[in-house]
This record gives sequence, C-alpha cells and structure tokens, in this order.
Amino acid sequence: MMHTGRIRKLPFDPQEAIAHLRARDKKLGSLIDRVGPCTLRLDASPSPFESLLESILYQQLHGKAAATIHRRVREFFGGDPTPQQLIDVPDEPLRAAGVSGNKIKAMRDLAAKTLDGTVPGHAAIRKMPDAAIVERLTAVRGIGSWTVEMLLIFRMGRPDVLPVTDYGVRKGYALTFERVPKSRPLEASDLPKPDVVFRRGLRWAPFRTVASWYLWRACDLAKATPPASRSART
Repeated sequence: MMHTGRIRKLPFDPQEAIAHLRARDKKLGSLIDRVGPCTLRLDASPSPFESLLESILYQQLHGKAAATIHRRVREFFGGDPTPQQLIDVPDEPLRAAGVSGNKIKAMRDLAAKTLDGTVPGHAAIRKMPDAAIVERLTAVRGIGSWTVEMLLIFRMGRPDVLPVTDYGVRKGYALTFERVPKSRPLEASDLPKPDVVFRRGLRWAPFRTVASWYLWRACDLAKATPPASRSART
C-alpha cells in the first residue's frame, strides 16, 4: 500500500458506504459487524509524478531498504526531484543511492511522460474518471494497474476502486465468502480468481473502495485468530 504521510479525511461519507454495503451483501455486512467502523484515512496527496516516483522506488523492496533509497535520492536532489532534474541527471548518482538500472529507466520514463502531459498534474487528475487515470498512468514504464489503484484509494480517496488482483483483497474474499480450511494457512490455490471478486464486487458499487478496506481487515482478523492446534481440537 501507499506510504504514510499527513493524514486527510475521506472525500465521501463512510457511513453511507457501509449502509449501502450492508444492504447489498449480507455476508459482507457480517464482516463489517466483526471489524467495526471504517477507519480508512488518506496519505498526503502530492502530485501524480511524486506519488509514482515513490512507488517505483518502493517496488519489490523491503520497506526499510526502499525508504533508505528514497531518502538518499531526496538528499541528492535537496528534496523531491523535478521531472527535468531526472531527465538531466546522469545514472551514477542514482546508482550510488541504490537505484537499479531498470528503476532508473522507469524514473526517466515517468519524468518524460510528465513533461509531455501523459501523466497529468495534481489539479488535472482530480477531474479525471478512474478508468482514464489508470489508462494514462499505466503508460509509464514499470507502473501497473495495481500501483494506480493504490494511488486512487490511499492518495485520492476515490470511493469505487476494487483491486481484484491484490493478494490481500483475494485472501479477504476467500475468508469472507468461501469455505476455507481452518487447520492450515491459506494457499494460492485457495484464493479466488480476480474475475470472481470482480463479479461479486459489482453489487458493492459505488463503494468498492470501502469493501476492499474491509476485505483487507478480514486478513487482519485471520492473523489474530491462528489455526487451532491438534490438541485444542481433541
């Protein structure tokens, strides 16, 4: 998920969303009862360029390692770099900060697509529908739909985003809607296909973001209740 910063309130009413989800899906309503109120809050909302640059740096890395590299990059530039600075800087300082060659290429592509207008600015993106944002931002090298969906949820607070390929969403769906083994951790074969999540999710619109948040919480509840041991079952 996106990384924490200044916390902002949601641009929609979570109580309205919860009432809608309860009315449309009794099983999801039972999960809502177990979890309690929706406490989703938004991270600080920088420009799309800054958000995607951070996402590129964090991809496929442990949080601490990624944070260290992100800090080194910011220290080199004296803050968040501009797109033109990323275009102009040679590879060596970025490599010295720990950025891989593939990520340098992705960062430069992000910078170029920001300068040519493919990646919109903060004011412009706020007026765009979700599908158009996904289409535009996934044109950047190394940026997939999941990354954009996380931006839509945790940075922009869009109310109707369902990241059907997300592991946590699929696991939460299995725990909530499917018969899963109680004696062992879930395996990849236990998880629903993305299209299964999508189809049931149609009934949750226009508040699929809140449904996603509750599916993530279902995973938290499962962690808090470990499988029963053999001795406990006898």
